[in-house]
Amino acid sequence: MSDVATRGADRIKGLSTTPGGDPGLAGVDANAGHGNLGIFRLVTTVITLILGAGVFTLSGDQAAGGASGAAILTAWGISAVGVLCLVMTFFALSRVKPELKGGIYSYAAAGFGDFLGFNSAWGYWISALLCIVSFSALLFGALSYFFPVFGEGNNVASVIGASVLTWTYTFLVSRGVKEATGVNAVITISKFVPIFVAITAIVFFQKFDLDIFLANLSTGASPGMPFLDQVSSTMMVTIWVFVGIEGAVAISGRAKKARDVGKATIIAFCCVLTIYLLVSTLSMGVMPLSELSELGNPALAGVMERAVGPWGALLINGGVILSLVGAMLGYTVLTSESPYEAATQGVFVKAFAKTNKKGAPIVTLVVTNVIVEVFLVVMLFSDSTYQFFYALSAGMILLPYLLSAAYFAKIAFTEPESFAGKVGGAMVVWRVFGVLGVVYSFFLAWASGTTGLTLMSLLYAPGILMYVKGKKERGEPYLQSAVDKVVVAVILLAAAVSVVLLASGQVVL
Repeated sequence: MSDVATRGADRIKGLSTTPGGDPGLAGVDANAGHGNLGIFRLVTTVITLILGAGVFTLSGDQAAGGASGAAILTAWGISAVGVLCLVMTFFALSRVKPELKGGIYSYAAAGFGDFLGFNSAWGYWISALLCIVSFSALLFGALSYFFPVFGEGNNVASVIGASVLTWTYTFLVSRGVKEATGVNAVITISKFVPIFVAITAIVFFQKFDLDIFLANLSTGASPGMPFLDQVSSTMMVTIWVFVGIEGAVAISGRAKKARDVGKATIIAFCCVLTIYLLVSTLSMGVMPLSELSELGNPALAGVMERAVGPWGALLINGGVILSLVGAMLGYTVLTSESPYEAATQGVFVKAFAKTNKKGAPIVTLVVTNVIVEVFLVVMLFSDSTYQFFYALSAGMILLPYLLSAAYFAKIAFTEPESFAGKVGGAMVVWRVFGVLGVVYSFFLAWASGTTGLTLMSLLYAPGILMYVKGKKERGEPYLQSAVDKVVVAVILLAAAVSVVLLASGQVVL
């Protein structure tokens, strides 16, 4: 997002944990290189960007939704096609519209106006800070394996621990922390080693039981649940684990060849999808879905304990802890840089563009962490857990994804000449990618359910005030188009309905 990943790397060199970045390569020839990352390093870096906490919990999260194995595999199939369309969207946009340097939200502004561009930036920022909240719940849930005082990761001890950790990171980043290559190494090793050990152990020790797997195909944790509901219950899990698929373009400025950016994204997508399918499928061959649904976080630890004994759970929990301690530092950088960049480009209020003597975006650092603290308190006084916050985080990023796909579909139909010499293939194929990307995004919005849409409207509503204030500060007109007014009306109406539903207890946090 507006070179967020590059700036983040400058502040914390080598740390790659952002879920997105700058899709533009303004003024760069598609064949020219101006960095030092070849195709292999691009692929491995993007895999690191995408492969995060979700892989350790997805087997339990999918089962907890009540889906059968057949529904889970169906959801993976839908997401494979849908996410591939998003991958191709970001790939093509980085080639067709390299002049759009404002990140993932610049596509919304270019296609549908300044206000929707702002909402795309707003949604991306809120999504990222919700990642910190969800990560903290998972981190202390994993720590509870060693220190039971942390419970499920959402009790008083966990919130205190998370608060101390997040404010410590805020302080470090505010002091201009720049060198963290060792942190990146720890993150990478702690993510990949446990995953590959788990896959290898289940296969090598022949812990995959075909009878259990076949039984799981037809029976989920909630027998009698309609099949379509089973599929939709797992969809937010699949989009959560793929958040970051636009990550290759985040580091596009450091690619030797700009053409490698799109290729790296596609190759990384295929690799990550394979890993997710292996973890999901193998888990269904170790335990019945009814038992998978009861596992605590991270679910893969429970699967490994059943498969190989206590050392398996120890390995997974240890890997999750090391990975998240580093990832939360990376997201502290991202959630301060993305609104800072938006402010410098006139999208957010001017105060967010302020930096301290160390050059750190101090206002966005503090504001972001205050919001994180509010959500931590909400987690404490509700039943909200890691799953709740990641579903909300994934929901908030749907608008940036939807608007990017819609913009791509728009130019595919209205500006076919802009594709000439920049991407290969027939125009009809690119149009199909664009349309399916839009359909997939809408399907995910539907799959998020009433509660998800309710809470998302409440989170988008405050953004209207920031947008108006930012425009007034710069003496610019705002909310003049009919589209903008309709969008404002929809957000406010949905937020009002949401407040009523929350007050009446029809929606519970």
